[in-house]
Amino acid sequence: MQKNVDGRDKPGHDANSREKKMPEITVSMAEGRTDEQKAGMMRDITQALVKNLGVDADAVVIQINEAPLRHKMKGGKTFVERAAAAKK
Repeated sequence: MQKNVDGRDKPGHDANSREKKMPEITVSMAEGRTDEQKAGMMRDITQALVKNLGVDADAVVIQINEAPLRHKMKGGKTFVERAAAAKK
């Protein structure tokens, strides 16, 4: 008999398991939002996971990774360059 090496043979792995894993969400975004905006977004994400995954809000971990606008690029231009071009 071949041993299952990817963990599917371990207890708690099947779809019917009552075990609920901690959802951990990372949001990557350009800096510039207020603390209130970020807190509101994280509350909304938490509630979406509670509703759709059936987890407790206390199990949800959310982390925001922010980058300066000069460190993010879209379409070959940094966000600073894009903002300057939009003002012209």
